[in-house]
Amino acid sequence: MSEPIELNDGNFESEVLKSELPCLVDFWAEWCGPCLVVGPIVEEIAQEYAGKLKVGKLNVDQNSQTAAKYGIMSIPSLLIFNGGKVVDQIIGAVPKKQFIEKIDKIIK
Repeated sequence: MSEPIELNDGNFESEVLKSELPCLVDFWAEWCGPCLVVGPIVEEIAQEYAGKLKVGKLNVDQNSQTAAKYGIMSIPSLLIFNGGKVVDQIIGAVPKKQFIEKIDKIIK
């Protein structure tokens, strides 16, 4: 069972930018209602795509440096990285189907 990795300003480069696998990063905060809706979807994706996609969560309140670097203005914002670059994004609480469509374009 694969769980999302807890990301922070200190490990973001090594875990995401230098990852050999594509990465889905959930920029979230504890007080954000829509973030709490997306959370279980992100956990399901981490399990379903284990070994093909690295999934991480970054709390924007505790890691403002990384959030600012990627211009996160509203949450939840989910960025998909491949080869150290942002290749797609999802903003807001959207159905799981939209996550799957975007991820499958990058993985397959």
